[in-house]
Amino acid sequence: MGLFDKVFKKPKISISQLKSYFKLLNGYSPVFTSFDGGIYEMELTRSAVHAIANHCSKLKPEILGNANPHLRNTLKYKPNDYMDTSKFLYRLATILSVQNTAFIVPILDEVEHIIGYYPILPSRSEVREDSKGNAWLVYTFGTGEKSAIELDRVGILTQHQYKNDLFGENNNVLNATMQLLHTQNEGIIEGVKNSAAIRFIAKASNMFGDDALKELRDNFASLNLSADNNTGLMIFDNQFSEVQQVQNQQFVINAAQQKLIQDNVFNYFGVNQKILQNDFDENAWNAFYEGKIEPFALQLSLVMSNMTYTTKELAFGNEIQFSANRLQYASNQTKLNVVTQLFDRGLLSLNQGLEIFNMPPVDDGNERYIRGEYVNVKSKEGNEG
Repeated sequence: MGLFDKVFKKPKISISQLKSYFKLLNGYSPVFTSFDGGIYEMELTRSAVHAIANHCSKLKPEILGNANPHLRNTLKYKPNDYMDTSKFLYRLATILSVQNTAFIVPILDEVEHIIGYYPILPSRSEVREDSKGNAWLVYTFGTGEKSAIELDRVGILTQHQYKNDLFGENNNVLNATMQLLHTQNEGIIEGVKNSAAIRFIAKASNMFGDDALKELRDNFASLNLSADNNTGLMIFDNQFSEVQQVQNQQFVINAAQQKLIQDNVFNYFGVNQKILQNDFDENAWNAFYEGKIEPFALQLSLVMSNMTYTTKELAFGNEIQFSANRLQYASNQTKLNVVTQLFDRGLLSLNQGLEIFNMPPVDDGNERYIRGEYVNVKSKEGNEG
C-alpha cells in the first residue's frame, strides 16, 4: 500500500461514469495540466518561490466556532500523517507560486467526516459531471493513479486567473525571461571557463602532425605548468620558436542586463532582493506581507472554510483563519510602543504581548487590563449628574 491508498478513499462513483466535461461559461475545457516549464529549476526563480513559501509557512491557523472542534489540533500541528502544519503551508504556497493553481483535498473517515487535509500536485485535473449534473474533480498523478471527488469538497487556490473559471493561467509570459536567465547563466559558465583555460601560446619551430603537437603540448605543460614546478622558471627547447603568456581578461557580467532579468523575475513573483537575502527592515516586510503573504492567507482562509463547513455552519460563525504576527520583523522599539499602547487599553493581553517578543506565555496571562485613569465618558457624565 502506497501513499495514494493511505491518503485517498475510493471514490463514491466510478470514474468511468464521469464521461462529459463540466461546461464553463467561457467555453474553455475544465482541464488543468501541471506546467513543467522549469520555473523551479532556475536558481533565481526557486529562491523567489522559496521566500514566499517560507514566510507563508509561518502562518498560524485558528478555528472559530464549535463545529468540527477536532480540527483545531489537526490544523495546528499535523494536517495529515505526512506533514506538519509548516510543511503543509510551505508545500501549498510552493505549488501555487509555480503552478498558479493549488488543490487541497480533504482526508475523510469512514462516515465522510473531514479528519485532515492534503495538498496534491496532480499531473492532470479535469472537472467532469455525473448523470445528475454534479461536478467532480478527476485528478491523475504521474504514476497513472486516478481518483475523483465532488468539486465542492475540494479547495482550489488560484492566482493569475483570467480566462478559466476554475484554474489559474500558466506561466508562459515568463518564458522569455526564463530563456534570458538560462542564456545568461550559460554565458557566465562559458565566460569563466574561457577566461581561465588558456594561459600560454607556443609556436612550434617545425611542422608537426596533430598527434606530435599534442605530445609536445602535454610535455611542455607537464614540465613547466604542473604543481611540481616550484622554481618560478620556465624552460623550452628549440622545438618551440616562441612562447607567450596570455593575459587573461577577467570575465565581467553585464550588470544592466542582469538587473533587468532580476527585476523581471522579482516583479512577476512580487519579491525583491532584500526579501530573498533576508536583509529587510520592518517597512520592506510590511510591504511584502501586504502584497504576497496576506492575500495568500485570506484566500486560504476562505477556501478551507468553504470546503470544511456547510452554509449553515458558516452562518453561525464557524470559519478557519490564517494569520501572522506582523510585528515579528519590527524593531524592538516599535514592538515596545505597540505593546505599551495596546496593553493598557485592554486591546492586548499579557500573553499576546509576550508573543510579539517571541516569549513563552505565562499562567493567567490571557487577562486584559485597562489603566485606572481611563473612564467611560458616558459613565462619567452619569456620575456627575
